[in-house]
Amino acid sequence: MRPVRRGDRGPAVTEICGILRTLQLLPAADRVKAAFTERVWTESAGAEFDEAAERAVRGFQQSRGLTVDGEVGDETWRALEAARWHLGSRALYQAITEPLVGDDVRQLQERLLEMGYDVGRTDGIYGARTARAVAMFQREVGLTPDGACGPHTLNALRRLGRKVIGGRPQLLRETDLFRQSGPGLVGKTIVIDPGHGGPDSGVVVPEGRLRWTESDIVYDLAARLEGRLAAAGMRVHLTRGPSPVVELSQQERAALANELRADLLISIHLDGHPNPAADGVATYHYGTGSGVTSTVGERLAGLVQREIVARTGLRNCQTHAKTWEILRFTRMPAVRVEAGYLSSPADRANLIDPLFRERVVEAIVAAVQRMYLPVEHDVPTGSIDVSAIRATVPSTLNAAAVPAAP
Repeated sequence: MRPVRRGDRGPAVTEICGILRTLQLLPAADRVKAAFTERVWTESAGAEFDEAAERAVRGFQQSRGLTVDGEVGDETWRALEAARWHLGSRALYQAITEPLVGDDVRQLQERLLEMGYDVGRTDGIYGARTARAVAMFQREVGLTPDGACGPHTLNALRRLGRKVIGGRPQLLRETDLFRQSGPGLVGKTIVIDPGHGGPDSGVVVPEGRLRWTESDIVYDLAARLEGRLAAAGMRVHLTRGPSPVVELSQQERAALANELRADLLISIHLDGHPNPAADGVATYHYGTGSGVTSTVGERLAGLVQREIVARTGLRNCQTHAKTWEILRFTRMPAVRVEAGYLSSPADRANLIDPLFRERVVEAIVAAVQRMYLPVEHDVPTGSIDVSAIRATVPSTLNAAAVPAAP
């Protein structure tokens, strides 16, 4: 869909404002104004997406871990649609062709998770894993284990308290699964996602006769990373080529990684901002405002962030939890790296330098290797000699370490 932004009119704006009022994100005065605007809409060009609506959308995006731009694009619209539902407002069940999606599903998943049931990622999608967890709960409380959440199941959920005290079951599951895969990189599968592509160039900065585009630079980073990780023995897949005809959505990229049964996903982007003084690197992992997070993804984000900062000197913009679809729909630990601001003269001068891009790639390779090292065998940030990471010589890794970066 074309993004809905300030100044737009029409039925889509009316529906968006209706959801924002339901969520109590439009103040009372603005609700009155919006109601008046809706009445006028039938006689004019349509309701207007005004400053109050934009401010409400920004607040909604901030609370949901989405990109805060005040516009309603595909991802924000799907999040608004999901926010209509609250646990108990409808019966929940597994639908094969069109799974139920909504905040009520996410609330159910979080409730089951805190009781100790394995629902996987709290993605707000009523899939097979959620249905199995519901059926297991139903069996334990004496209900028919049909995997659907109706009034009786909901009442049983409300009656019972937490089943797991003093622990994070999802952390234990993810950590144990990751540890079982072993410390080496050989044979593991990683999906590298160069952002944008096709008709979408991402951030574009003209500079004299040159034109720097995010899609081209991140593809170069991804191709370099593919070579390094393949040399280390990993099975590497890219979500796109250098000039794809059709751009894949975030959901399609996540689905590709799931079909490949990848062990990790790393999505590479560059940032942009109207203020050229904005610069630095940031890394994102899946997490909600309620504290539910991909614990292994969070650790990978921290390692990637620290390695890039130590090896490149880019400003440290920290790691952050987001609910972006590329992070939410993947079944493996996934991170998105914003490897600098293309709109920043300082960052841009670095990013267009092939040697600098090689340092960024080395940082990511080092972070991936550290992910698989046992905690007791981890090494200081910046100390791994990436050139020593080869499929045939994994035992030389620690011997190749050099003094840690300051």
